[in-house]
Amino acid sequence: MNKQREAKVAATQEIKDKLGTSILSILADYRGLNVAEMTKLRRQLREAGVEFKVVKNTLTARAARELGLDGLEPHLQGPTAIAFSATDPVAPAKILNEVVRNSKTFQIKIGVLQGKIIGINEIKALSDLPSREELLAKMVGGFQAPLSGLVNVLAGNMRNLVYALEAIRKQKEAVA
Repeated sequence: MNKQREAKVAATQEIKDKLGTSILSILADYRGLNVAEMTKLRRQLREAGVEFKVVKNTLTARAARELGLDGLEPHLQGPTAIAFSATDPVAPAKILNEVVRNSKTFQIKIGVLQGKIIGINEIKALSDLPSREELLAKMVGGFQAPLSGLVNVLAGNMRNLVYALEAIRKQKEAVA
C-alpha cells in the first residue's frame, strides 16, 4: 500500500514538473486511435522534441492544483494524454491539429502555454504560425537580401566599366 502511494506521489511530481517547465502542454482525448496511429503520432511528436504521455486524471488534477492551474480540472474527463514541449510551442500544436483533422474521435481538450491556460482556438492559432525553422530561414533571407543587392550594385559598376573600356577599344580600332 505504501509503495502505491509513493508511486502516485512520484507520478504526480513528474506531471507537475513537466507542466511547470514546458513552454506548451496540450491535453488531448486520444480515444479512437488504434495502435498504429498512436505509434505514428508518438514518432512525429518525438521527432519534433515533444513528449507524449498518457496520464491519470486524478494525478494530473492534483499536479494542476499544486501549480495553481485551476482551470484544468473540468477538462480532466475520459482518457487523457499530454504533449509536453520544452522548446517549440508551434510543433505540438501543428501535429495534434493535423491528427484532429484526420481523426473523427481524437480531440484536443485544452492547453497550458507558459503557465497560462489556453483554449482550443489559441492552440489552432499557434498551429497556423510558421515553425521555428521557417522563421529562422526568413530571418537569414532578410539578412541575405541587402548583401546580394550590394553585390549586384558593385558588379553593375564593374560591368559598366568593362563596357566602357570595350567601347574605347573598338573606337581606337576603327580609327587605326
